[in-house]
Amino acid sequence: MSDGTSEIRVLDAEKFQEKRRFKVHDRSTLIDQLNELEFVDGQLFANVWHSNRIARISPETGEVVGWIDLTGLLSPVYRREPEAVLNGIAYDSAHKRLFVTGKLWPSVFEIRLAPKLPR
Repeated sequence: MSDGTSEIRVLDAEKFQEKRRFKVHDRSTLIDQLNELEFVDGQLFANVWHSNRIARISPETGEVVGWIDLTGLLSPVYRREPEAVLNGIAYDSAHKRLFVTGKLWPSVFEIRLAPKLPR
């Protein structure tokens, strides 16, 4: 569970009681404004509110292990409204498909993650 800060709370699925919590960080920088969480193949995905980025988070350590940059996904025609922001992540584990959308977005997008290129 997220409350929009850098803290993630892990709840018991049956009792909804907090089991533990951790802070999300990219090296030494805390990442706040976390919103819309989705568990994807062992990682926690969270969009950063009012940004085009999704953090890929280790649920064991809270470390950001990668970023998904969705800049340019939504046409500028639809970005005229300041609240037309990334705000939806869904994962179809059966077919390994990732979907994203946002507030005031006209569509849901299926995206594929490219492997990270070596530097």
